[in-house]
Amino acid sequence: MIDLRFSEAELELRREHITDFIREQVDAAGADGAVLGLSGGIDSTLTGTLAVEALGAENVHGLVLPATVSSEENMSDAEWVAQDLEITYDVIEVEPIVDSLLSAYPEAEGDREAVGNARARVRAVLNYLVANHESRLVLGTGNRSEAAVGYFTKYGDGAVDCHPIGNLYKGQVRQLARHVGVSEELAAKTATAELWADQTDEDELGISYDTLDSILATHIDGPLSAAATARLLEVDEETVERVRGMYERSEHKRNAPPAPEPLE
Repeated sequence: MIDLRFSEAELELRREHITDFIREQVDAAGADGAVLGLSGGIDSTLTGTLAVEALGAENVHGLVLPATVSSEENMSDAEWVAQDLEITYDVIEVEPIVDSLLSAYPEAEGDREAVGNARARVRAVLNYLVANHESRLVLGTGNRSEAAVGYFTKYGDGAVDCHPIGNLYKGQVRQLARHVGVSEELAAKTATAELWADQTDEDELGISYDTLDSILATHIDGPLSAAATARLLEVDEETVERVRGMYERSEHKRNAPPAPEPLE
C-alpha cells in the first residue's frame, strides 16, 4: 500500500482548513450552529471535535440515534463523545419509526438492505427535524473513501448540508483524529454503519480501507492505469477494477438528480 499520511504541519493545516470551512458554511447560511449524528465511530467523532473547535460547544447539537441493530458499545461511545465535547445531545430511538414504516409497507419486512437504508433515512429526517427547529446546519460525517465508492445511503447519511471531512481518505481521518486528541480506542475502532446486525464496513465493501484508499489515490483520483495500480500496490487487477466499478455505479449518489436537457 502507499503511505497517504500527512506531516504534522499538513495535519494542522487541514485542521484549520476544516474548522474554517465549518464556520463559513454556518455563517453563509445565517444559521445558529450545527447538528450532527454521533455513532460512536471515528468519522462522527472527528467531525464533532472539529465542529466544536469551529463553533464552540454551545453551538453544536449531537444526536445519538440507536436502532435495534446498534451495539451498546457504540451507543455508549457516542454518548461519551458528546459528554467529552460538552455539547448538548439527545438520544432518540430509531426503531419505532422504522417499525411504523414497515407497518405501512409490510412487504419490505425482512429485506435487509431496504430496511437498513430506511434506518439511515430516518436518522436523516431526525437530523433535519432538530436542525430546522433550532436554525442549524446538518453536518455530514462521511469521508472521501466512502463517498468515492458510494458507501452511504442516498438521502440517508448522504443527506446533509456539508461534508467537513469529505476530502479525507479513511486512513487520513484516523490520523487527523489522533492529531486533534481523539482517544486511540476510538481512532482504531472497527468501522460500522450499523444498518443491520454484525455489519462492518470492510466486510461489506470486501476490501480493507488501506487498500481502498491506495487504489482511490492512485487510480480513481490519480493518473495510474488499473494494471499499473495493481503492480504498484501488489494487488489483483480484478480488485482495482472492482473499485472502479463501485465508483462508476455510484456516480448518481454524488450528483444532483438528473433532469432532461432543456429543449430549444
